[in-house]
Amino acid sequence: MKQNIDHIVQALNGILLGKEPQVRLAVCGLLAGGHLLIEDIPGMGKTTLSHALARIMGLSYQRIQFTNDLLPADVLGYAMYDRQANGLVFHPGPIFAQVVLADEINRASPRTQSALLEAMEERQVSIEGKTRPLPEPFFVIATQNPLDQGGTFPLPESQLDRFLMRLHLGYPDPRAERQLLEGEDRRALTDNLQALLPQEQLHAMQQAVQSVSTSPALLDYVQRLLEHSRRMPGLMYGLSPRAGLGLLRAARAWALMAGRNHVLPDDVQAVFPAVAEHRLEQGEAGKSRERVRQLLTTVSVLE
Repeated sequence: MKQNIDHIVQALNGILLGKEPQVRLAVCGLLAGGHLLIEDIPGMGKTTLSHALARIMGLSYQRIQFTNDLLPADVLGYAMYDRQANGLVFHPGPIFAQVVLADEINRASPRTQSALLEAMEERQVSIEGKTRPLPEPFFVIATQNPLDQGGTFPLPESQLDRFLMRLHLGYPDPRAERQLLEGEDRRALTDNLQALLPQEQLHAMQQAVQSVSTSPALLDYVQRLLEHSRRMPGLMYGLSPRAGLGLLRAARAWALMAGRNHVLPDDVQAVFPAVAEHRLEQGEAGKSRERVRQLLTTVSVLE
């Protein structure tokens, strides 16, 4: 299993140069069954990462360009009267794919943003009084422009909490950027990617994540992180129980990627910034990174 995961990471690293930590976290998020938020300026490879991940996993892929005039029906789909069928016929929206790229999600209105809440949490959508299940697996990758750019609507805390992780890609280092400039077009390379993992095997890996064991001492450590976050000065509230469950899922997936069937504190610490930062911002951009660093340095692994 570890060998297959390493092949996937290696293939993605050939597309997104110099970003192995972010690539590994993205794969970890998929194995953990969570959703991913990527925040960065345009042109940093956010779309490339999502498309390449879908192709390598052999999953259906849809990209939704979020704009201020996008309506919920444009995302979820709509029911329309059909004369031949003598009734309403449902036309599914792009949300009915296994990997959905919500591109520039914070350019859409809060009403349209909220259309994703049920889909992300329940893996279903309710339209015209009928509930429709979404494909399995279902993985939302949303990209977000920095809030100081024009035409953006901040994501509400309830929406942010649905994302298991938030990543920042950042600029490539000089060596990776030189390879990028001298190499082939990333879009062409992505289009030529072949699926490396049958969907049945991906499902088996996601099931295996759930069976990775956590000791009582490890759970104590996670609980102390949650409790300390709720007592931090300057925060109205700390990490939610959903955040704690997500942290454990991500740590289990990280351990599985390392070829282990048990979680170590190092696994928790490796995924904690990606899981916690966007939940600890609360309107103060840039403060969450320091809060996460403070939690990791002040909360003891053993107590």
